[in-house]
Amino acid sequence: MTEKQTFITEEGLEKVRAELGDLKNNKRKEIAGRIQEAKELGDLSENAEYQDAKEEQGFIEGRILELEELVRNVQIIQNDGGGQIVTVGSTIKIEDQIGKKLEYTIVGSSEADPIKGKISNESPLGKTFLGKKSGDSATVETPSGSLIFKIKEII
Repeated sequence: MTEKQTFITEEGLEKVRAELGDLKNNKRKEIAGRIQEAKELGDLSENAEYQDAKEEQGFIEGRILELEELVRNVQIIQNDGGGQIVTVGSTIKIEDQIGKKLEYTIVGSSEADPIKGKISNESPLGKTFLGKKSGDSATVETPSGSLIFKIKEII
């Protein structure tokens, strides 16, 4: 099976590694302690604390596997700044069809946060900008119609 490569910034990778370290070094021990305490309470079939702890343990182990896979298949985004073509890692200044100016950074899906101006390279908007140059227009199809953006600057 071919693993999906994930684009991420150095900063994003550090956050992932920090979360992974916390889950492995702290949360695992914490949940093991909760499970042990719940076992000491007696009958496990009717023990809500035990069931909750086991569910949380499953979630934590799943998240650890997810983060480990992400780290294995990561490709660091290299942005040299001032690019000629929009790529993953580019920050672009755009203007919509009514003159509203916006700024977005194209990032991998694991770091996307549209509220903070970080859009995924896999999103309809991100895909539309990839490969475009400063001065190009990009049309994004939405359920309510087409939106047209003009790329003003690639940073």
